Amino acid sequence: MDDLLRGILVGLLFGLPVGAVGTMTVQRTWESGIKAGLFTGLGSSVADCFYASVGVFGLTLISNFLLRYQVVINILGGGLILFIGIRLLIKKDDIQLKKREGAGTLEMFLSSFAVGITNPAAILTFLFAFSYFGISGSAGPIRGIMLVCGVFIGTYIWWGMLSAITNLVKKKTEKFSFRSMNRIFGGVLFLFGAAVLLRLLFS
Repeated sequence: MDDLLRGILVGLLFGLPVGAVGTMTVQRTWESGIKAGLFTGLGSSVADCFYASVGVFGLTLISNFLLRYQVVINILGGGLILFIGIRLLIKKDDIQLKKREGAGTLEMFLSSFAVGITNPAAILTFLFAFSYFGISGSAGPIRGIMLVCGVFIGTYIWWGMLSAITNLVKKKTEKFSFRSMNRIFGGVLFLFGAAVLLRLLFS
């Protein structure tokens, strides 16, 4: 049980910074409701669980491969975020209505998973977090499973809270049009994607 609780704490801490996936979660909750935000967060949580598994079970073959090719993977991730941002910026009202009426939950899950999985440096973040909490990088199977489950629960609690807060704020501020909000979220995602690519260009 201690390992599960520590995993939840790590998941909560890991999920707190509102990056590209956080922006996507807020935008989709605002446009399509809390269900859309939860499916977006689910994709990110699954990606986090993958990297947590690599860190906690000491899967060096996978981690070495991901870290070796992290530049290419990060380029793909930055390009994807940039694409999502641009698509929101040029999105029209009739498309928004169609999306609100029947938003593709599988697409939401896969896009957020893709953004989350194209961040190989997450392995190092999890290793640091596990080390800080005194968790071995090669835990036994039972401990490892409990930790990974805890990470999933912790990150998903955060995405659930973020979706719920966004939905509440949306109800209080209905004067903002979907088009205006999408331009704001699209601009933020565009900046996130550009920042990833520029950092790689100058590093």
